[in-house]
Amino acid sequence: LRALGTKPSWIEGLVRAILHTSQVNVIVVDWVHGSTGAYYSAVDNVTQLALSISRFISKLLALGVSGTSIHIIGVSLGAHVAGLVGHFHGGQLGRITGLDPAGPKYTRASLEERLDPGDALFVEAIHTDADNFGIRIPVGHIDYFVNGGKDQPGCPRFISAGYKYLICDHMRAVHLYVSALKHSCPVVAFPCSSHQDFLNGHCLDCDDPFLFSCPRIGLLEQAGISMRRLPKEVVVYLMTSPSAPFCVHHSLVEFRLQKKRSVVTTIEITFYSNSIKDTTKITIPQQEEVGKRLLAHKVPLCEVDVVVLKYLPKNRFWRKDESHIVGQFCAAPLPLNKK
Repeated sequence: LRALGTKPSWIEGLVRAILHTSQVNVIVVDWVHGSTGAYYSAVDNVTQLALSISRFISKLLALGVSGTSIHIIGVSLGAHVAGLVGHFHGGQLGRITGLDPAGPKYTRASLEERLDPGDALFVEAIHTDADNFGIRIPVGHIDYFVNGGKDQPGCPRFISAGYKYLICDHMRAVHLYVSALKHSCPVVAFPCSSHQDFLNGHCLDCDDPFLFSCPRIGLLEQAGISMRRLPKEVVVYLMTSPSAPFCVHHSLVEFRLQKKRSVVTTIEITFYSNSIKDTTKITIPQQEEVGKRLLAHKVPLCEVDVVVLKYLPKNRFWRKDESHIVGQFCAAPLPLNKK
């Protein structure tokens, strides 16, 4: 299920990726006429489309197709269409995947009007444009907030880029999902209370609530989660690279000062491997010893050739900062406490 407007080029790529991964039948819903035009006109057509799809699925069920084998993938408004279809079938369909579910007119909608965890046995959503076209609230059992759910790396940040500026973040969910199906590198996410806590290295494993099994974007059953009873609306975070295949290796980097300082300390850390360069910064507050940060890099930590640490002193016209500092540095791949 997809929206809005004319037939996009990624549909065939998504179908091929699914067929390459699994022995399944794929049915694409052509909603070009119902979704072309003003956004709110398309919203008005959502229920009618969901009823039509629901009737079609009822015919499949009557022919002996198992409801638990049905997986609906919906893009933007299509994610809420999928939710309504699941709702019409009592939440007993197998799986719904929402690719950046639409936000306008849905953020404050009732559960009966939008995608929610009760619409299928397993509901997942990938959020990439929560500050614009996408919804900013969790709507599934697992909600992936990719790079915090907005401002995707590699997407233009200036309106002069035109249409790509408007749609790049929103469509990143689709391209990330297709890439996860096509490539072997896992796209793994980690539960955390906020994106900032995730970046600051406070969420390093998947013990709570997934008993150490981290969710992965793709077609693994229940996203690779082995729990029988899934919690609802668990927000998970991950970082990506700017281009396909998007998957990265998350590492915790930590710097411990030899002694506390009366000023904020900033350290730039760069991982080098062949022609690949990945950089992050650690900030240690004044009168504290340890700073942590997550770094996303394209190769495993064991394949990093060189790590460069650069102290960034803050020189002010009335006071010159120290030219160097002493401390200990360490890095560890995520997830920690893996079982």
